Amino acid sequence: MTLVDLIRIIWTISAALLVVLVLLHSPKGDGLGGIGGQSQLFTSAKSAEKTLNQITWTLSSIFMSLTVVLSAGWLAK
Repeated sequence: MTLVDLIRIIWTISAALLVVLVLLHSPKGDGLGGIGGQSQLFTSAKSAEKTLNQITWTLSSIFMSLTVVLSAGWLAK
């Protein structure tokens, strides 16, 4: 397994997780509470939404960075 293959795997996993996390966002501010009481893992719905936002932004940064690295051809194949 080369470095490019490893980065492609991380890129694919981050893309899939990003799709799932974006779908978990609620337009009404329910956050994770709308999927069966999962917000009980957090102290409040506000902290659940804040955590979800932080994870989403982190994954989107990773995804975009890896997209640039893979598309620019900076890594030797």
